[in-house]
Amino acid sequence: MKRIGLLTSGGDAPGMNAAIRAVVRTAIYYGMEVYGIERGYAGLMTEELYKMEMRSVSNIVQCGGTKLRTARCMEMLTKEGQKKAVETIKKYGIEGLVVIGGDGSFRGARVLSEEYGIPTIGIPGTIDNDLEYTDYTLGFDTAVNTCLDIINKLRDTMTSHERICVVEVMGRHCGDIALYSGIASGAEIIVVPEIRFDLEEIVTKINRSRASGKHSNIIVVAEGVTSADQFAKNLQSVTTFSVRPTCIGHVQRGGSPSMADRMLAAQFGNKAVRLLKDGIGNRAVGIRDNKIIDMDIIEAVSMKKTFNLELYETLQMISM
Repeated sequence: MKRIGLLTSGGDAPGMNAAIRAVVRTAIYYGMEVYGIERGYAGLMTEELYKMEMRSVSNIVQCGGTKLRTARCMEMLTKEGQKKAVETIKKYGIEGLVVIGGDGSFRGARVLSEEYGIPTIGIPGTIDNDLEYTDYTLGFDTAVNTCLDIINKLRDTMTSHERICVVEVMGRHCGDIALYSGIASGAEIIVVPEIRFDLEEIVTKINRSRASGKHSNIIVVAEGVTSADQFAKNLQSVTTFSVRPTCIGHVQRGGSPSMADRMLAAQFGNKAVRLLKDGIGNRAVGIRDNKIIDMDIIEAVSMKKTFNLELYETLQMISM
């Protein structure tokens, strides 16, 4: 394989630039050309691509966002859109494709591999950590650390005023950002889509913590359950303590990637190119038990995400 394409698709995630760098430089090491495709699958359909060189990826490993930019492309779900993408791939002599994105991006990669015979490798780039086949997705660690920093600051002011703060974090229908940031920040309560919550039980827990001498409470709510505003409104109606909502929002997607995400990016990008070099496609790379793995992309996107109940139970034991 002499020429490959590279795109980032869906929501951006810290570490995407580091993965782009790893793909480009590994490919050049093996004597392969790399064409960067801007704006994801949309750019593939409109021929927004250019040849990337060694210096094209200089000084980006520490940058958030994605140099190639990204977009959500509903047209990729149609046969007409898929054919446009394939026409561009063939026109530019691209023999394999690396797709950095989440489950929706992987489904597009699967179609290109399965139905059009284009070797495609998926790199899991999403802060949500909602892909079951890999222990961690690219960007998750940085997003959790961003939430952790903000929750730490909120704790300072909530304690000063003896308030309750409801903090809304991202994750779509997956509660991992809420779970990990909640445990790491010492939050008293987390509310996630995977576990039903009882408002009366939450009030009881808050009252118990205040009776034991605590002066503030942090409740981390995953966006897949409800908004911070709505949850705070409901809670305020059944408690005498002052409640304040905070939605962390899209700041979770930005910022310089953590060491953990930079390491994942380097390993994921390198593995993706080595698979294509060997003529292997229709795979997704990931990490499991601290080892870089690859598996059939169809199987990867079909696996149902499981929730870490053990971690959730740990929170219940230590958040007093």
